[in-house]
Amino acid sequence: MSVEYKDDQEDWLTVCLKYLLFVFNFLFWVGGAAVLGVGVWTLVEKSDYLSLLASSTFAVSAYILILAGSLVVVTGFLGCCAVIREQRSCLSTYFFCLLFIFLIELVAGVLAYVYYQKLSEELKQHLNQTMTENYAQPGKEAITLAVDRLQQDFKCCGSNNSHDWVASVYISSKQAENRVVPDSCCKTITPVCGRRDHPSNIYKVEGGCITKLEQFLADHLLVIGAVGIGVACLQKCEAST
Repeated sequence: MSVEYKDDQEDWLTVCLKYLLFVFNFLFWVGGAAVLGVGVWTLVEKSDYLSLLASSTFAVSAYILILAGSLVVVTGFLGCCAVIREQRSCLSTYFFCLLFIFLIELVAGVLAYVYYQKLSEELKQHLNQTMTENYAQPGKEAITLAVDRLQQDFKCCGSNNSHDWVASVYISSKQAENRVVPDSCCKTITPVCGRRDHPSNIYKVEGGCITKLEQFLADHLLVIGAVGIGVACLQKCEAST
């Protein structure tokens, strides 16, 4: 009788552990889906702005999260199979993948936080030069579209202010047709509306587009860093359990 009771107790513990592992695996999968979602959201939402940055760290962080999230989705199914089949080799592979993904997400989170500290300086050094030297120039169509979208989306004009466009290669050329700012600076875009730089016609935001873009990227980087490091730590706890 005692032997049967012991066997029943072991069976009960096995079932509990199996369900517990299922729960942890589900949380792991949800965390991975969140990481994947944040990575995709970062690249899709305002992805044009990446061409205005000197460093590729912002994009790299997002790509790393997408890679980690994709691995999590696959590994989640591996974990379910390992629990159902109760194969130690599958479980070993599952926990190895968990550790690997933890490291990837941690790297993405750290990169995001490190880049966050350098973001302001990079924008100050690079954005004005990019806008004035590359806007509407041959072979720079991506930058031109990014600048136009930036100024319209954030309702700003110029890197620091609208006067930055005075030094623009585009504004100095015949192509500008006497514009003083690009038409994308206008509150209501009409043909050659950039000839008037009066506040009633164009956006005059204190701090210019640098301030707006810096805030936007900073918010995204904080999300990337928080999700990457937070989910990585959560998954590490699950792996330890």
